[in-house]
Amino acid sequence: MSVLSRLPQKLSSPFALLGDEAKLAFRSQPSGISKLASTRNIAENDAYWDQYTVLFDSASDVFSLISPQDIRRALVEAPENVATLIRVITSRLFNLVSDHTFPSAPTKSVTSFATSLINGGATERNTTKEVLNCIRVLQRVFPVIFELESEPSVFEKEVLWKKDVVEGQNHSEQTEQIPQFVIEDDDEDEESGTHAADPSPTPTPKQTTTLPSIAERLLSCLIDLLFCCGFTLPAKLQVDHYKINYVIWEKGVGSTADLGSTQAQDANKTEVLRLVLVLLSRQIYTPPSSLFTSPSLYTLHFVQQSQRRDVLTILCSLLNTAMNSSQPSNTTVIGGVAGRLPYNHLVFKGEDPRANLVSISFQVLCALLDFQSGSARDAPTAEVQVSTPALKTNAFRYFLAKVHRTGDFAFIVDGVFGILEQQMASVNNMLPGSRRSVPYIVDTIVLFWKMIELNKKFRGYLLEQEKSMGILAYLLCYFLETKDKPEQHGLCRMLSYIIQTLSAEHAFGLRLTFPIKSAYIPAKWNVGGATADFMINAVYSIIATTSGSLNSMYPALIIALSNSAPYFKALNVNSATRLLQLFSSFANPTFLLADEGHPRLLFFMLEIFNSVIAHHPSENPNLIYALLRAHRTFEDLGTFTLARGLRDVRRIQRAKEEQPHAIDTKGKSRAAEEEYDQPHQEKQRMLERENALGISSREQSVDSLTEVRVVPRDPSQQEATGNVEEIPSSHPLMSPTIDQATFSGFPTAVSEKARGKMPERRSMSLDTDNSLDRATATAVGRNGFVPTQEWVTSWQQGLPLDSAMLVISELMPKIQELQALHKSNPTGAVLDYLGRISLKHILPIPPPLNPRRFIWSESSIVWLSSLIWGEIYVRGMTPLGIWNSTSVRLFYVKHTQSQPRQLTETVSSVVGGLLGRGGTESPGLLRQRSERS
Repeated sequence: MSVLSRLPQKLSSPFALLGDEAKLAFRSQPSGISKLASTRNIAENDAYWDQYTVLFDSASDVFSLISPQDIRRALVEAPENVATLIRVITSRLFNLVSDHTFPSAPTKSVTSFATSLINGGATERNTTKEVLNCIRVLQRVFPVIFELESEPSVFEKEVLWKKDVVEGQNHSEQTEQIPQFVIEDDDEDEESGTHAADPSPTPTPKQTTTLPSIAERLLSCLIDLLFCCGFTLPAKLQVDHYKINYVIWEKGVGSTADLGSTQAQDANKTEVLRLVLVLLSRQIYTPPSSLFTSPSLYTLHFVQQSQRRDVLTILCSLLNTAMNSSQPSNTTVIGGVAGRLPYNHLVFKGEDPRANLVSISFQVLCALLDFQSGSARDAPTAEVQVSTPALKTNAFRYFLAKVHRTGDFAFIVDGVFGILEQQMASVNNMLPGSRRSVPYIVDTIVLFWKMIELNKKFRGYLLEQEKSMGILAYLLCYFLETKDKPEQHGLCRMLSYIIQTLSAEHAFGLRLTFPIKSAYIPAKWNVGGATADFMINAVYSIIATTSGSLNSMYPALIIALSNSAPYFKALNVNSATRLLQLFSSFANPTFLLADEGHPRLLFFMLEIFNSVIAHHPSENPNLIYALLRAHRTFEDLGTFTLARGLRDVRRIQRAKEEQPHAIDTKGKSRAAEEEYDQPHQEKQRMLERENALGISSREQSVDSLTEVRVVPRDPSQQEATGNVEEIPSSHPLMSPTIDQATFSGFPTAVSEKARGKMPERRSMSLDTDNSLDRATATAVGRNGFVPTQEWVTSWQQGLPLDSAMLVISELMPKIQELQALHKSNPTGAVLDYLGRISLKHILPIPPPLNPRRFIWSESSIVWLSSLIWGEIYVRGMTPLGIWNSTSVRLFYVKHTQSQPRQLTETVSSVVGGLLGRGGTESPGLLRQRSERS
């Protein structure tokens, strides 16, 4: 009977296992969350605060039982309670981490639970659960506090950043330690004293100590938790009573040891990193205009005040965790054979701690490497328009730039390549939807860009490897797959800049002549030939099939071809045709006069031809022959006037209007189908339609490119030459490009004999004042732009046409003779002849190569930050909704209407519902896209 008398008198259903009653009471009873706003000045030692650390069992409990509106109401009606909540939760977190009972033992067995039930229902204290609940509550509260003001509010400064000054000895929490390892041996930083506490001598004779703020202590505590044995690291790593051990989580950069990890430890790492990410997200509540003047204090402290040991260990741990995700693993929920089965993601819908950890590691890593606000901006160098990170500005960017071991480079290249390979396998599969798309593909591409941007040695190593062309192929293929999805246009823009960055390297150009492995390219995009052929055809497909929706990305893609052109060799007929089709499209008056920035694309196309003519004319007979056949286009550009261009526009319009209604209807239906056809099919139909309309070859592709326009920017934001981030809007084309134009000096170097063969270049018009021309000019311009003769003259006189015109005048008579002599096979005879020609006697010595590199500007930094944080915001919408219902200022959030479900999405929902498991959302179904500024 004594045993029975010790049983609890009341048992919550079922047997107090779930605690649902307490959770419901927290939401509905006056003593729960509502008390935070209804009762003023709750004391710090009040028992009310205990439920915030012991009640919840998961992160979803916290985010469902505490809403942003609850915190907002408390901030308005009882702000002192929110301040007390933060102080109490952080204080308990600090105390728990240093408590000898933390981390608590793993989950108890059924026998121990029965023992606790007999002992009156009381269970042993679970310090691990309390720590996790402290972290989760802070994850919920901080975003609501951050949204109060774009700059740190008075509340935020008083509660989180206020430093107390006390009398007594200096009990500093952090002591200087010898770093366990360094990434770069030759840089013993002279800034070693950077991390020392700021000396704050006071005029009073009493000895005082400035205690760190709550925010500083919290960041330090979170770093410790990331390397806590038994919590985020294996317990076997603990030495004596020192449970904090700063070791790299996984093998890879800086470590050859794989420590091993359980699912519980991975889940704990994810919880801690999520709070770190929430603190870093203070940046998204700052408008773009204030991003550089109002930096996030949390991120600034993290990248500048963290000890070298902490920075290196965190950087390597996050990087290795992210890169190891491409390796097969059997430790996940869906592992082994089941992980390779088709449609496994539709059946196994449970949470995967490993996948969650990889995603959050990518996000934190990208956010840290991207941060350049305030004093974290890269330091300028002696080289014009180039800045590099320093230890004092952003230690994470600095140490990433210092990675130098070949083994580390190989590890990163293999990781990026493996992730891109997984993504392309999920997109191009015989069974549609049978493999899940890689959720962190955008983060992978951002990290890859940061690596080639910051680390010159890595960039050089990458381009020496065969896999570099595989990565290029995957990036271009992914571009082709996503170009028609508006929500992915930010990613497409980033891909265009990455390709331009790579194309500026000499080693990249040398790689273009090698054949590309068919395994890298899906069959529908494989055109055969060398890497250069694939690159040209991919760029053509992107431009010819997007009808201007990606107009801001066209300059970067054409510049990439221009940078690579000096290395083009043995281009096949298809590639040569594509280049001339792009040139003819850009030279069409309807496109050329539509926007002030359009002549710039024509300029870059001419540079491509000039580079091939100057360096490898005999090795590219197909391109030279295509250029000769399009001689009329070059000649017309040399004498182009506004009046003639407007007449051509009117003639094209009349030809379209005079077509029978049936042909017009048929043409529209065909245009609607272009999106779903292969590029060569779309182009063939385009040419057939233009021939039916009587449009000359000089006007090819006008239908597909009429709507292309480069969005003009404010003149004050115009960048220097080579920066495709800013499209010039008021300066003439020749002004920003003439200094770097490869062949701009040719007119002074051409011989008198060669000059005599060239037709006179002119761009004058005396009949542009009539009302018809003015009306046509107004109609042809886009966004209010009206072309004038002065504007035409400004760019027409700067077009580098001289080299092409010299080749045409030199070779056309000889080609016509060959065609007359070899009527049976004139093309073969011409190509044989062009393969043996030498143009050195008519062309001057080409100047040194001067590729156009991507140059960062403030606007491009803001754009990339908004892209990264927009992706993090969208991914955070489910399952927790970390930043939902908060006033984000860095970018705009557009809530799209729900679209009809696709087959795989329907199957996913049905199967997940039958199994009673909550699954991740389908990108096209539930995700709300952010419009990046």
